[in-house]
Amino acid sequence: MYLHITEPTETISNNATKVWRISNTIGHTTALLIIGIFIFCTNQFDWYDWVEIVLYILGVLLILSAIFSIFIEPVYLQRTWRYQVDREFVQLKFGKWQQQHVLIPMEKVEYVRTEQGPIMRRYDLYDLEIGTTTSNHKIPAISSDIAKSLKTEIATFAKIRDAEEGEMGA
Repeated sequence: MYLHITEPTETISNNATKVWRISNTIGHTTALLIIGIFIFCTNQFDWYDWVEIVLYILGVLLILSAIFSIFIEPVYLQRTWRYQVDREFVQLKFGKWQQQHVLIPMEKVEYVRTEQGPIMRRYDLYDLEIGTTTSNHKIPAISSDIAKSLKTEIATFAKIRDAEEGEMGA
């Protein structure tokens, strides 16, 4: 028995790249400041020379990581994320080199939750988390009106499935 499942077509918000760039910049800047403080301490307190060399190497690696995660990764993620919700499944598809296609049956959905941090609030975006018995899945950075309607839609579909099974089993 094979099901014909169409590929997901819905995309996440274009503002997702801005949100991810801002949050990655904050994280990498904080890490660079900490490494800078440690380098200052090695010079000020005469720590071993190898500690300073290791800190400089970590600093260079962190700068390379920052270049990737601030300028390249957000665009890549926004272009490859797709999702679709229907009566039977929630589909998530993401990744280009290591592509993942996740099907979540509606009868397995236990909860649906939205999350919004301060940066996402500025751009009116939400993360939608879908929980099952064994795992949880996230649709990142979707606009608030779409997130609220999807949350209601998934909750309704999941409840309908449970009610139908209960009536059939009785």
